[in-house]
Amino acid sequence: MRFQWLILLAVAAAAAGAGYLMSRALDSGGEIGAGPAIQAAPLAKDLLGQPRPDFTLRNASGDPVSASDFDGKVLLVNFWASWCKPCVEEMPMLSDLQRDHAARSLQVIGIALDDPQRAQAFAEGLELEYPLLFGLADAALVGRRYGNREGMLPYSVLVDAGGIIRWTQLGALTRDDLEARLAELR
Repeated sequence: MRFQWLILLAVAAAAAGAGYLMSRALDSGGEIGAGPAIQAAPLAKDLLGQPRPDFTLRNASGDPVSASDFDGKVLLVNFWASWCKPCVEEMPMLSDLQRDHAARSLQVIGIALDDPQRAQAFAEGLELEYPLLFGLADAALVGRRYGNREGMLPYSVLVDAGGIIRWTQLGALTRDDLEARLAELR
């Protein structure tokens, strides 16, 4: 019994240490993997009216995709994970929204804050109308740059066609709310 407690304590200490080091690296502008270096993450409310940060992540085929690839379009960036029930529940609605508004220059992008292999395997069973991007630390850094300081999910950011952040939402999205936000941008 005592040995089990020691193992549990060692695992907890290692996890806490890794989390602390990761947060220190992120807050100090350190670069992790091939991801972009950032300063302390902005608050979501401070991003409103500001230009969207650029990023480059990989799609399921391994090809790089950048936010700037969608310049001139209204961009809905949705951060999700396969283990996040509200994220998974809103994905079909986001797919329908993409299909219904594609002609009006809307582009939905899903960024997985999840193990890339697990997220890709999960996504293979879905028939989504929008691209999914994958990364681990890189995707988390993008989320932080877009105002999701704590990495909570789902989290979405609406960017107008001029590249300006107009709205952020922590928590599940509704079709009616998104339709109203899109109408404000036209």
